[in-house]
Amino acid sequence: MEQWLNQYSGGEFLIGLATSIGQIIIAILAFLIAKSIGNRLISGSFSKMEQQRGMSPGRVKTLAKLTTNAFSYVLIFVFITIIISIFGLDATGLIAGAGVVGLAIGFGAQGLVSDVVTGFFLLLERQIDVGDYVTTGGVDGIVEQVGLRNTQIRGFDGTLHFVPNRAISNVSNHSRGNMRALVDMSISYDDNIDQAITVLQIACDKLALEDEAIKEGPNVVGVQSLGDSDVVIRIIAKTENMEQWAVERKLRKVLKEALDANNIEIPFPHQVYIEKKEQ
Repeated sequence: MEQWLNQYSGGEFLIGLATSIGQIIIAILAFLIAKSIGNRLISGSFSKMEQQRGMSPGRVKTLAKLTTNAFSYVLIFVFITIIISIFGLDATGLIAGAGVVGLAIGFGAQGLVSDVVTGFFLLLERQIDVGDYVTTGGVDGIVEQVGLRNTQIRGFDGTLHFVPNRAISNVSNHSRGNMRALVDMSISYDDNIDQAITVLQIACDKLALEDEAIKEGPNVVGVQSLGDSDVVIRIIAKTENMEQWAVERKLRKVLKEALDANNIEIPFPHQVYIEKKEQ
């Protein structure tokens, strides 16, 4: 600043001051215009991405906000550098200092940076959405919130898990496409297997007409295994997302009722007591 003041004297000072003020005003106007144009371009780009890729509004809003903040920080740094240059100061020291500070922050906050980067790509690549049933980071449950630092997953026992994004090395998303409902039913060795399969399939067909959550099947695939006291018959169906457990419960009920109605026994363990009498 002293160097800037010494280069002008008398009337030159006023001219120099007016020139510097004019340059500052131009820099401010350029900053505002660049920020407005940049924000519009970012917003427009993510709006097109939402339409073309079918991204959820929440994900688009999060990504757009992150990109806008990063753009604003860069723009502010450039603006400060220009203002310093207007007053005749060397901006090289500021740039070098920013590099050193950035390096120190990078070493001191590697975990935070890793969380943000991982969270960004989780959102960008649509690996998980709010409401999805996922297994990741050693926990499974329903995704309640996807942030840039952590992901919140609600377990089926009601526990809310906060998983740091850097701990998400792989994701198993169980909510993409139809899900499988699987039920095993047992009959005794004394019953006719073909008759049991026919009875079960009729019950399955009836349930398929009544339950809209069933998208395919249910189909009796046949004998799954031969147990110690039972023959296990497997039934498989395709259901809507997150409806597989409800369909399995309904299947067990109607299949049990169908077997009972046709006098087909569902075996259960028996205990035999032998009483030894002293003579």
